[in-house]
Amino acid sequence: LIIITLIFSRSSFADGHLYGPFPITLKGYTGDKTNSVSYSGQIARHVLHDSLKSLSSKGDLDEMMAYFNGSEKNKAIIAPASKDDFVIKQTLMNDLSKGKNLSGKAYKGIINGWPGNLTGPEVLEFMIKKAARVPNGFDASTGYNYTQLISKFAMGAVFYNQAVDGYLDEKLAADTKPNSKPYKDGAYYTGKEHVWDEGFGYWGAAAHALTLTAEQNYNVAKKKDMASADFNNDGVVDLKNEYTFAHAYYASSYDKGGKTNYLATINQAFIDGRQVIVDAAGQNLSFDLRTKLLAQRDIIVENWEKVIAESVFKYAGSTYKDIVALETILEANGDTTDAFRKYAKHWGELKGFALALQCGPKNLGETAVKMNRM
Repeated sequence: LIIITLIFSRSSFADGHLYGPFPITLKGYTGDKTNSVSYSGQIARHVLHDSLKSLSSKGDLDEMMAYFNGSEKNKAIIAPASKDDFVIKQTLMNDLSKGKNLSGKAYKGIINGWPGNLTGPEVLEFMIKKAARVPNGFDASTGYNYTQLISKFAMGAVFYNQAVDGYLDEKLAADTKPNSKPYKDGAYYTGKEHVWDEGFGYWGAAAHALTLTAEQNYNVAKKKDMASADFNNDGVVDLKNEYTFAHAYYASSYDKGGKTNYLATINQAFIDGRQVIVDAAGQNLSFDLRTKLLAQRDIIVENWEKVIAESVFKYAGSTYKDIVALETILEANGDTTDAFRKYAKHWGELKGFALALQCGPKNLGETAVKMNRM
């Protein structure tokens, strides 16, 4: 994995506004690394998702599957891509991390909200194949906007599930990936350091997100604010630590209205939790430190679920308004084509986010698969 590096030291923000750099605490480490933070694999999967979403309206099944299943080729980054003066540093997948895919990390349980008794990867593959067969990823005969279904469900089935039902759950157990040992042979970070970093990587926020307003974070995702994105002032946006992805983007979109504070709450909890691990100084966490760490974990999990639930609520409202608009047009014997497309887009977002909620730590779908497919 490629280390995530910021040119600013932690002392630049003594009150903890940055996710990193954090010092090397691994006992016996003699290399030249100074920053123990690493989550480039998670960023690569965000880019695979964004690229897959872009491809889903173009009908090329082979290309879609290459970004879903991974490819031995060094594939181009289709999205996010540079736009006007918003210049993105990386252009190839291997610039981020090699050998990554989405299919192998998708929630393996049954998705009861989708027909066919399918697992997470099977649902996504079904949607991808359907998207390839209809114009622009939209099936006018059913009203299924597969671009939206694929994107919103993949964010839940991969990013949300991997973080809250893996890295921040089982892998935080005291006897799993212990803090007194490297994450793997040859690593320069401890087990718990890397587990926590990977959870943060799936969240999708820029490392300097807390130095920005919610609206600035939102505009970074929209590629409208180069000054806010380019934290180290090198003239390019580094996708590894300077961009806003996935649920962090949606959190910022709600927070900029001033009624919620999801992004700052979750980011602060990730930063504070990482400092707890640093405080263990390369030893297994004491009872007190574990208690503090799990408290930050609970803040993250609770608020991340709220971000997705808020998305369900938002698009349920949009879908309802679209239905009312369609009824009005029908009563006037008008053309419903555009209104139906708008409805289908919002319904696809609603359905995708609703399916994503089934991929959290409370769902028993994976156990059902093991029992029913023995």
